[in-house]
Amino acid sequence: MERRTFLRGAVVGSSAAAFGGTLMRGAVYAAPAQPGTGPYGALLAPDSNGIALPAGFTSRVIARSGRTVAGTSYTWHSAPDGGACFADGTGWIYVSNSEVDPGGGASAVRFDFSGNVTGAYRILSGTRQNCAGGRTPWNSWLSCEEVSLGHVYETDPRGVNAAVRRAAMGRFKHEAAAADPVRKVVYLTEDETNGCFYRFVPATWGDLSAGTLQVLVAGTAASGSFTWANVPDPDGSPTATRSQVSGAKRFNGGEGCHYADDTVWFTTKGDNRVWRLDLAAGTYALAYDDSLVSGSAPLTGVDNITGTSSGDLYVAEDGGNMEICLITPADVVSPFLRVSGQSGSEITGPAFSPDGTRLYFSSQRGTSGSSSGGITYEVRGPFRS
Repeated sequence: MERRTFLRGAVVGSSAAAFGGTLMRGAVYAAPAQPGTGPYGALLAPDSNGIALPAGFTSRVIARSGRTVAGTSYTWHSAPDGGACFADGTGWIYVSNSEVDPGGGASAVRFDFSGNVTGAYRILSGTRQNCAGGRTPWNSWLSCEEVSLGHVYETDPRGVNAAVRRAAMGRFKHEAAAADPVRKVVYLTEDETNGCFYRFVPATWGDLSAGTLQVLVAGTAASGSFTWANVPDPDGSPTATRSQVSGAKRFNGGEGCHYADDTVWFTTKGDNRVWRLDLAAGTYALAYDDSLVSGSAPLTGVDNITGTSSGDLYVAEDGGNMEICLITPADVVSPFLRVSGQSGSEITGPAFSPDGTRLYFSSQRGTSGSSSGGITYEVRGPFRS
């Protein structure tokens, strides 16, 4: 992917700040952000795992594709992609999709409260190209198929209950999902060059077996107001869901999606943008657009996105400089980490442990550039709370 400039709905001033830019909340772009320094300082030289991190942070390898996860008999899947963490009675669980077709699905690694791996296992099988997804407030993982007429599968991170296909959530080239417990809906991105942004309104919150699929309707401008319209045929055949509603807004390759505090952020890889929907106001705006950055853009390939309780956003790069970039509530953009020696890969599945002290992510194709070379990492350090 490529580059952009971040603004949470706002005016971008010309004052220097983070290694990527300062953006202020407000209204419209005034001037592109300038390079600066991030909240954790500069990245140090790569560690023994090839990860460049700020001072005070360390990394370790959790799993490698095609090899057994340490301390278990489970072989980690190929092409690890979207992921999330879930609290467990004895620690936490990290789930990860497998973006291969056929044979995608998802797996999980269980940790105790000290961070030791205590188990690994399969939670979804027999699906295709499971890319991203999202967690629900009732602690299930939504695994999304990034194929034409793909489905969303609801899975159990503990591996106890069988996964269930959620056909009511629509059939299209699914990417990510983000649950909004206030409006009791799930937002969905579509990975098409002329894709749409959707929300699923369950008939009963907490049960995704039935409900209404809606699409965002708005003008062609980069900001404005929006509404929602029902998709007449969520099955997407013979007419694709994105082609059923007049006025549905087009997005160039929907990717990651994150909800917090009456706001949903999502990324589009085709134009390297981050978008922000102000759900309370019913407005949308560009949040990051690297074409407006003067000089070197800090974020050069938007993909998966997650956030922390402090309000920081973490955006993983598909290609680019193989970085996870940090966007603070003060609208400062900077690289948080960089993976070296893996230019044929992409960073996927960023997710924080429930206590916020550990960040998990994968390099989908590792040093080999092949789906069989994926590596899943953990980073520890003084994350802001």
